[in-house]
Amino acid sequence: MTGTEPAPGLLVLAGTPIGRDEDAPPRLAEELATADVIATEDTRRLKRLLRVLDITPKGRLVSYFEANETARTPDLVRDLLAGARVVVVTDAGMPSVSDPGYRLVAAAVEAGIRVTAVPGPSAVLTALAVSGLPVDRFCFEGFLPRKGGGRTSRLAELSAEPRTMVFFEAPHRLAASLADMAAAFGAERPAAVCRELTKTYEEIKRGALGELARWADEGEIRGEITVVVGGATPGAGRELSATELAELVFAKEEAGGLRRKEAIAEVAAEVGLPKREVFDAVVAAKESTLE
Repeated sequence: MTGTEPAPGLLVLAGTPIGRDEDAPPRLAEELATADVIATEDTRRLKRLLRVLDITPKGRLVSYFEANETARTPDLVRDLLAGARVVVVTDAGMPSVSDPGYRLVAAAVEAGIRVTAVPGPSAVLTALAVSGLPVDRFCFEGFLPRKGGGRTSRLAELSAEPRTMVFFEAPHRLAASLADMAAAFGAERPAAVCRELTKTYEEIKRGALGELARWADEGEIRGEITVVVGGATPGAGRELSATELAELVFAKEEAGGLRRKEAIAEVAAEVGLPKREVFDAVVAAKESTLE
C-alpha cells in the first residue's frame, strides 16, 4: 500500500438490546452516531432504536440481511478498503450469531481489514445464565432443521452430548421440537424454555423435556424462544428401540438423500451400535409394514 492510498477502515460488530432499548450501552450510541456506514438487518428497527437513543447518525444506512448478505458484502468491503468505519447491527443481539455478519467478517479478514466489536446482549448467554442448568461447559446449536426427519436426525447426533445445549426455535415449531427432544434425549432430561428474554412479558419455564413438550402443546406460544437443555450424564446413554433406530435411518434417507447403506452406517456411528444391529432394525420395520 502506498502513501497515496487510503488506509483500510474498521469493521465494528455492534451488539444491540435483545429486548429493551434502554439496555443499549453508551458505546453503542457513540458508534451509531459516528459511523460512516451502518449495515443493519432491518432499517425500521434501527430507526426506532436511534429515536430512543436520540441519535442522528452522520453516515448512511444500508440494509444487510440474509437475502442480500452475499450480494452486498463486496460493496461493504470496498467501503472498508476506502477507509470507512462500518458498523453492523442486527435486530437484536450480536451480529453473525445466527444473524447476518459472518460473511462480512470473513471477507474483511481476508482483505486485511481490522475487525472489532461493541459487546452487547446475547440471547444464548442470557438464557444459559437464567436456566438453572450447568454453565461450565455448553454448546450452541442454533435452529434445528425445520422438517421432522432432519430434526430427528440432528437430535440423535446430540443424544450423548455431555455439555448443556442451547437452541433457538420458532414459536410454531416449539411443541414439535420439544417432543422430538424428549424422544431423543429422554423425557426426564432437564431443560428450560426462555421466552421474550428481558422484555415485558419475559417467561422462563423450567422442567423435564416431556413436561415442557406437553406444556407447549397445550397453549399458544409467542415471541422469541431460546431452549436450554441439560447435557447427557456420562455413561448413561438412552437405549433406542428398533423402531427408533429405523426411523433415524429413514429420516437420513429422506432429509439427506442418502442411500440405505450409507444411512445405516451413519446412524450406527452416531448411536454407537454395530451396523448389523441397525440393519436388522430397518428390516424388522419394513417387515412390520407388510404385515
